[in-house]
Amino acid sequence: MCGIAGFVDFNKKSNLDILKRMTDVSDHRGPDDSGYKFDSSENVEIGLGHRRLSILDLTSHGHQPMRFESIDIVYNGEVYNFNEIKQELEDLGYDFESHSDTEVILKAYHKWGLEAVHKFNGMFAMAIYDRNISKLFLIRDRSGIKPLFYYHKNNTLLFASELKSMHQHHAFKKEIDIDAVALFLQLQYIPEPHSIFKSCFKLRAGHFLEIDLVTQKIEEKVYWDVIDHYNKPKLDISEEEAIEETEKLLKSAFEYRMVSDVPVGIFLSGGYDSSLVTSILQHQRSEKLKTFTIGFHENGFDEAPYAKQVAEYLGTEHHEYYCTQKDALAIIPKLATIYDEPFSDASAIPTTLVSQLARQEVTVSLSADGGDEIFAGYDKYSRTMEYYKYFSKVPNFLKSSVASMMGGVNPNSIPLLKDTFNFNIRYKKMQNMLMAKNAVDIMKNTSIFLTFNEVNNLLNNRAKILSTNLDKGNLLESHNDDINSMLAIDYKTFMVDDILTKVDRATMSVSLEGREPFLDYRIIEFVSSLPSHYKYQNGRKKHILKEITHKYLPKEMMDRPKMGFVVPIQEWFKDELKEYFLHYLDEQRLKKEGIFNVQEVVKLRDNYLNGGKENIDNLWSILMFEMWYEKWM
Repeated sequence: MCGIAGFVDFNKKSNLDILKRMTDVSDHRGPDDSGYKFDSSENVEIGLGHRRLSILDLTSHGHQPMRFESIDIVYNGEVYNFNEIKQELEDLGYDFESHSDTEVILKAYHKWGLEAVHKFNGMFAMAIYDRNISKLFLIRDRSGIKPLFYYHKNNTLLFASELKSMHQHHAFKKEIDIDAVALFLQLQYIPEPHSIFKSCFKLRAGHFLEIDLVTQKIEEKVYWDVIDHYNKPKLDISEEEAIEETEKLLKSAFEYRMVSDVPVGIFLSGGYDSSLVTSILQHQRSEKLKTFTIGFHENGFDEAPYAKQVAEYLGTEHHEYYCTQKDALAIIPKLATIYDEPFSDASAIPTTLVSQLARQEVTVSLSADGGDEIFAGYDKYSRTMEYYKYFSKVPNFLKSSVASMMGGVNPNSIPLLKDTFNFNIRYKKMQNMLMAKNAVDIMKNTSIFLTFNEVNNLLNNRAKILSTNLDKGNLLESHNDDINSMLAIDYKTFMVDDILTKVDRATMSVSLEGREPFLDYRIIEFVSSLPSHYKYQNGRKKHILKEITHKYLPKEMMDRPKMGFVVPIQEWFKDELKEYFLHYLDEQRLKKEGIFNVQEVVKLRDNYLNGGKENIDNLWSILMFEMWYEKWM
């Protein structure tokens, strides 16, 4: 795991010192080594920078940028099947000097060009500079596990693993995109391809960016999309066959992600996903795996006892730590630096803590993200189905009439209901759901924290609606039912831009490589081809995954309500964390910045602190924005 940075400057106003600053500001992503390549020609200056966290081939043979003939590469990630590709290349006459996957990627590109990406099983963000054809390619892995930003303006293109690198180049202009702020307030994250800054983008998962160094043309192209696999005909196989093939793929994927020249551990929550990863891997080896868990003292939030029970049953070397308000207070000031664009999923706090815990023992840790989005694990799927079933019974003409009528009623004027928790926002969400065309539309409405009108009430200037992958439901073929449609969209949105962003930045902040065994592309390509009832059966979520888990762990140990990795900020903020609201949501401070409608934000803040029924999530998002603004603007 590493960090990359660089530039393509047609104005020829860059230099090696700028490249070093862009690269070294992310030294937390790669504390073991650094490398820089500055290349100047008549038309353009190219910079390639790399920070290395040594995982495979710990010698200097793994140093980057790495060159082979006329090709240079900087690369962040792991290609787990590199030994098989290496053998194929050796059979074709290639020789290798290192035991690193970087050299395999480089020579695979030399042999097959961009088609080589289809051979790579892993997580990656890379830049390949090919002098033969005068092009530079930026490539991101299929699922978007590894981040890659780029900024393009005034004949200069910058790229980096994290936004903080952009700030080191004089061509980067810190212009906030108010439309992206609106997305952030709705979702708690900014979805690809957007970023908090104008002219700055996230390279989409499963895409590459092609920069022609002669014509200056820049084009983004797709090489893999999960929707294409959901759109293939569903397999006509028995449940037993589906379980057998899924288990086979899981075992292969999990073992691939144990390949390392440094110690490897596992984040264990005690839920089905992480317990299955741990079970399969511990079952296949005699040495004790190291497992790591974060707990909470507050009732209703603590899964640590369940994780400990699983660890004891499997015989792992288990480590646990209980998160307190004091721990949260120590992490919160760091969040704006770790997540260098606004990000307000509060589970970033325990994710950072469990990463710190794991880093004391290992350099690599497996996480179990993606299981919910692949096997239908979230409660929101069943909740959406209930809403859709209910609204489907209402005739269309009546839906339109009721929605119109609701639009003319101020929810704050409705007796009794107006004083219930978060009623104003729930009322407007219900109005939007009446007009939803399908389950994906309803899921989108249930997933947002504020309606677009509510967001504009909080902002000083009106925002425009930006297109995102949440709007791609229309690309799904009709043979995808509601469950499979929701899973496809969630894989392209919440998983990429919330879950994977959270884990990448948290682990990398302490120089820990996080690996995602469920995101082996072979798993999603197979499971997306299954009928949805193998995943969501008679209200039972993760059906086939649970059936596999029960082969390794007693059913009675695992069957309990899903809790999720959440933190008790509702309880905490009225005590020690209250001061953050008073300081960062101060009226004069907000007026000076000019982003928010000061009156609305202060009203939200005071209502909450005075015991009102305000949603803490919305205040937390505004707080995270303000802390980000202080750090980076």
